[in-house]
Order: sequence, then C-alpha cells, then structure tokens
Amino acid sequence: MYSYVARQPILDIKQNVVAYELLFRDGKSNSFPDIDPNQATSNILTNNHLSLGIEQVTGDLPAYINFHADTLIFHFPSFLDPKNVVLEILEDVPVTPELLAACQSLHEKGYKLALDDFDFDEKWAPFYPIIDIIKIDVLQFSILEISKLVRKLAGLNVTLLAEKVETSQQFERLKMLGFTLFQGYFFAKPEMLKQRKITTAKQNILELISQASQVELNINKISEIFAVDPGLTYKLLRFINSPTYGSSQEITSLKHALAYIGQVELKKFIALLALSDLSSDKNPEIMRLSLARAKFCEKIALYRFESENPPKAFLTGILSLIDGILDHELEYILGVLPIHQGIKSALRSEQCDLGDYLSLVKNIEQGLWAEGEEIAKRITLESELCFQAYKDSLSWADEMIACGT
Repeated sequence: MYSYVARQPILDIKQNVVAYELLFRDGKSNSFPDIDPNQATSNILTNNHLSLGIEQVTGDLPAYINFHADTLIFHFPSFLDPKNVVLEILEDVPVTPELLAACQSLHEKGYKLALDDFDFDEKWAPFYPIIDIIKIDVLQFSILEISKLVRKLAGLNVTLLAEKVETSQQFERLKMLGFTLFQGYFFAKPEMLKQRKITTAKQNILELISQASQVELNINKISEIFAVDPGLTYKLLRFINSPTYGSSQEITSLKHALAYIGQVELKKFIALLALSDLSSDKNPEIMRLSLARAKFCEKIALYRFESENPPKAFLTGILSLIDGILDHELEYILGVLPIHQGIKSALRSEQCDLGDYLSLVKNIEQGLWAEGEEIAKRITLESELCFQAYKDSLSWADEMIACGT
C-alpha cells in the first residue's frame, strides 16, 4: 500500500524555494480526487506527518496545508509544530463565530494562517488581524483588477502570495504590485511523491518499540496498545507460558501479564514481537538474522559487563535490518523512533560500542575473520569467545522461530 502527495514549491522574489504546498492525491494521476476536503487533509496528515514526518516531504521547509472548517474548529493542526506549517483556510468554508474563534486560538499558539484563493469578500474582515498571508489566484482577475484589490489591503500586515503564475510577464508585473511570494507553472508543476504506507497495525508495533526504549516502562500505555490488538495479546500470553519462562502461570489481566514477565524480559519480548509482525511478509531468513544479531549483541554487552537498562545492545541487533523490513529509508525510520542516540549511531554504521558489536556480527556473518578479530581486539574480547557467541545466537534464533515467535 502506498500514499501519494504532490508538493508545489512556493518561491520568493529571487525565485528561491522557501516552502512547499502539499496537495493530497489518491494515485499516480496527480489530480485531486472527488472526496471531502476534510478527509483529504486528514489523509495528508496521517500518511505523511504521522508516518514519517512532514519535514521529510518538504526537506525541512515549511509546509502549506489546506484546512477546511471542521479540521480547524476541532484543532486538527494542534499536534503540528507551528514553525513547520502554514495553515491555509479554504475560500469556500462557512464563516462562523466558531471558525473565527478556532483560528484566533491557533494564531495565539504561534501558527501562521493564510487565506487561500482570496476573493476579497467582506466576510473575511474579522480575520484580517490574525492573517499572515493572503493568496490570490491571478488567473481569476486582470492585472488592473488585482491592482485595485491590492490597494484595498493597504495597511494590513500581510504577505501577498500570487497563485497560478504562468508567464514571466505576470511575474514581473505582480512584483511591482507588492507580491513577494509566488507559485505556479511558470516556476514548477506539482511534483508527485509516493511512499509506502505504514499501516495502523505497524504503527502499534512501532509505538511498542518506542516504549521498549524507555528506561522505565509505562505499563498503562503498553496495556492500551495490547488491548486494541487481540493478536498481540495472544502472542504475549503464549510467550509467557513458553518453556523459556519456566512453569505456566495463570494470568488474570494484561497488566498482570506485563508485570509477571518483568521489565527487562518484557522489553526483549516487545522487540521480538515487533520483528515478527513487521517481517511477516518477508523472507523468513530476515527474521532469523535479526534475532541472531540481537542475541549476539546482547551476549557481547554482557561479556563486557554492560547491564544498562534498557538492553540497548539487544534492541540494536533486532533493529539492524528494519529498513529492509519496512521498505523505507533508514533515516526516515530513525526519525520516527525515539530510540537511544547510541542505537541510532550504530544503525548508521558509526563507530561506537554498539556500532562495534553490530560490525563484529556482520563480519562474522560474511566470513571476514580478520576484520572480526580486529574489532574483537579493539573491544578487548577474545575472538574465540565472539565466534562461540555467534554460534549460540544462531541456535537461540532457531529455537525462537521454532516456538513461533
């Protein structure tokens, strides 16, 4: 499953790209689908911001996003960083006291507001004190009409943005009329972007990974995630009652199960469960390799008497193939997961303790014995110990797969 969004650049007088307008698309045709505008806005936020971050789509430039009445009144933008967005109020929204109050509240929180396809109707007068940008479709009016209309805005502290600029002649005339921002086919057509969606189920798993990276687990939050996914709950109970954890235990509730297993083992279980679910449609070998790496990194950390909570070494190994599992660029995923900076460094192949553990296991996998021995020497471990740890880790991974984890 893929999501589609088009981005069109917004430029300044010197024709530098200073922002992008995001336009919802439901396929490769690069056209707006016949759907409710509130739904279109929700889709942009869900498929782009909640999955990987709007800043990944805009290259860290501000994003102009259309908002219809309901999305503004119910404060949909409130979870977006005010520095990263401009909220465009669509021209056909019903102007009501509720809409004005919502926009005033957003303005007070630091959000920039723009009037889209401005029609110069007097109904917008109460909004002028809180409006930062006025967008004018220059194909709807003649240059003479635009000149007269712009004079009516004199005295307002607003930036004028010309939409649908198609010729250099238009561009030059509009600059003379006081426009400082520009958008249109003269500069660039909307660019279609496609990215693989992260499903709701996978978002639950990613949230579990985030929770597992915390020093102290939030049992209430984790219970909530398990509660909405019966499959996760079943796997948790099966995991607790496996031979790995000794005799079976009569579990009376989710919180009881989470408390029984203990925080350190629970974090490992979450990582295992995450990998199992995320890689369900992949070659089974990617699961086995990730499990073996996780156990190997954990063993090496223990050999070096590193027992820091959370078990960062195990999590480093389990996430070492996450970009292939999710079919996303690694940096995108690292931006989504609030994991320890040391784990991120290791996954980027930067040199650090966790990075050494990961490099060591990769060299052993590839039969690069000399390179592996060099790393083992650097971290003051005998190479034979490392090779034995790898053999044990493979056996453990096979056992876990056999148990159906």
